[in-house]
This record gives sequence, C-alpha cells and structure tokens, in this order.
Amino acid sequence: MVQDIRIENYDYPLPDERIARYPLPQRDDSKLLVFTNSSGRVPENRKFPDLADCLPEKSMIVFNETKVVPARLLFQKETGALIEVFCLEPADPADYQLCFAATESCCWKVILGNAKRWKNGRLRLYVGTGNPDAALLEAISLEAERVERSESPVVSFHWQGGYSFSQVMGLAGRIPIPPYLKRDSESIDRERYQTWYARQEGSVAAPTAGLHFTGRELDALAAKGIDRLNLCLHVGAGTFLPVKSETIGGHAMHSEPFSVTKAFLKALAAKGDRQLTAVGTTSTRCLESLYFLGVRCLEGGEPDCVGQWEPYRPEGYAYPLSEALLALVDYLERNGRDVLSARTQIIIVPGYRFRVIDYLVTNFHQPKSTLLLLISALVGDAWRDIYRFALENGYRFLSYGDSSLLQKV
Repeated sequence: MVQDIRIENYDYPLPDERIARYPLPQRDDSKLLVFTNSSGRVPENRKFPDLADCLPEKSMIVFNETKVVPARLLFQKETGALIEVFCLEPADPADYQLCFAATESCCWKVILGNAKRWKNGRLRLYVGTGNPDAALLEAISLEAERVERSESPVVSFHWQGGYSFSQVMGLAGRIPIPPYLKRDSESIDRERYQTWYARQEGSVAAPTAGLHFTGRELDALAAKGIDRLNLCLHVGAGTFLPVKSETIGGHAMHSEPFSVTKAFLKALAAKGDRQLTAVGTTSTRCLESLYFLGVRCLEGGEPDCVGQWEPYRPEGYAYPLSEALLALVDYLERNGRDVLSARTQIIIVPGYRFRVIDYLVTNFHQPKSTLLLLISALVGDAWRDIYRFALENGYRFLSYGDSSLLQKV
C-alpha cells in the first residue's frame, strides 16, 4: 500500500551552503537540469532560457498565476510585546477577492507568533522606526482582535480611511519567505519572491518553479507553437510542513483552494495526444486533481475537494481524461458558472498514475518532503541520480535555487 511508504527512503544529504538564500541577479540566469527522453534519460546541464528548445513543438504549458501576499503582520501590546499574525486564508468573507476588496474589516484564519502573550483585546499595528509609510499607517490605524481560539485561530482586522485590505496588507505586511532561508524578508523579496506573471492575490508561498520565467522565455514558448494556459492555486503555509511520521500514511496533507475557467477545461479536454508541461508542483497538483473532480461528477457527486488518498482507491479509475474534464464543463454549464472553484488535498507519491501532465518544470526540493515524493512518482528511482548530479554540478537548491525539466517515465 502507498500509505506504507517510508519517508526515510526519500532522504539525501543537502549541505547548508547549497541552499540558495537569495535570488540570482537575473531571473532566468539559473541552471536547468534536463531529464527527458531526448536527453537519453540521463541528467543534462542546460540554462533556463533553453527551456523552449527542450519541449515538444505544438505542446501545451500550464502556469499557476497566483500572487504572493505580504501576509506577515506585526502587532504590539501596550506592554511592548510583539505578536506576529500570519494570514493564511480568508474567513469572512471567505472569498479571496471579496476579502481583499473589503474597506473596513475582514477576518482571516491565521498562525500566531507569541500567541500566549495575547489573551484578549485589540492590538495596534506595530509600525517600527524608519518606515516610509509610517504616517499613512498611523492614519489607517489597523487593529487586530482574536475572535476564535482554536487550533486554527481566526483574527478580525479593523481599519480606517477607505483603503482595501489588499492595500493595507501591501503597506503593513511582510512577504512570508520560507523558514529554511533563515533570514528576515528584505525589499528584494517583494519583487523576486513573486512570479513575473502573477495576477491573483492569495498565496503565502510562491510557486517557485515560475520564478525563473521572464518575457524572453514566454516569447520563446510562443514562437515554438507551445500554447500557454493559466490556472490559480493559492499556495498555503502547509507546503513547508515536514513529514514527521515514519510512513507517509501518518502525514496529513494540507488543503489548498484553486480555480480554473470553463475555457481552460475545454482546452485541456481537447488536447488529445499533445504533450503537457506543468510549471511547478502546485500546477501539477491542481491539474491532476481535475480528473478526480470530474469523476465525482460522473458518479453523481459534487466537485468540491479531492481527498488525500482519493486517487488510490482499490477499484481504480477507468474513465478517460477527456470524459472527466467534460463532466466538469457540463457541471459548470448546468449551474450557470464560468469558473470552477474547488480545493485539493491530493498527495502524489510513488505508485500514482499521472493522467494529465507529461513534463514538469520544478526546483530542487527538501529531503524527506512530500514534494520529493511527487518527483519520485514522476521519474521513479532516477530521482536519486538527478539529485546527485545536481549536487555534484553546483546546482542551487530550494525556493531561490536552480530549475529542472523532468519527463515522466
């Protein structure tokens, strides 16, 4: 059973100095490790601008256009104690766009730092010294109040001046860079911990495979006749959660919201034999989840959330991909909607059968992580050779690190 997979078998030595603490001066200056049929299924050194040359003509590529928000906010008690409020997901209104557009108050599910020091009452935003927006922030007067004390606390925000919460967060918040970078966020992260094509606000972690792309790469893809599609999956803080159980069956995957348009589903259903490249593990999880949501519709259910182990049911799945996708199109049309909004808790591990993607653009992931399990599911035991090659050839690892192009076995 896939639940019996032992996480200790997906470990490798990652020296601290190989973790990229900062981005390169230019986005697309990174290395590109290519592991495809055309490379002889052995790792090959390339540069990221070569990506289009390594992909099939007239194929398809899918990007996650989510945008990272400055979700870390600091508040101060009258005693001077600082409380960090890390916004995870909107609670009221629960819709991202409505919550970001709110002009007086809204509620968020959060992670609290120094929570034991916050018993009750409202806290004022900590502005700090030398902040160029200090006067404006004082006028906005952002305050926070705990409204639910549970494992997933909820905080209510209140402010003045008619500004949207998106504007308030942009003025007051800090970009939530990954904890393994072991540094505070800096001004450079506002630009570089964000994809060049980001559009829809909501993520608290970047879909880092996309950080390498510039207009040069997008133009090269178009020139080769590679169609570009966009989806949106808001990346949650759970992407950094380590696997603490001995077997993967003891690990609870986080749930993340995503949305795709009806036009996107129709294009995907009509792809036929065309090869498809997913940019990042977030795009992969979303794309693969669409199949199981379509099966839900075919079997009389609702396309709401894909469970962690849903892809591994004993009887399997016999539905063609196009039939599952067209079932989602039919669901949207029957309900008068143009956008499918759902969630996924899917975990992709060795033994998983990929139904949508053929290639994956991705960075190099942490040892003993669910993302490394996804890589193993895609390329098999060759992940060890790929990562050994990357270490031996000076590749930079994790979020600000170098890239790879992998083709499924």
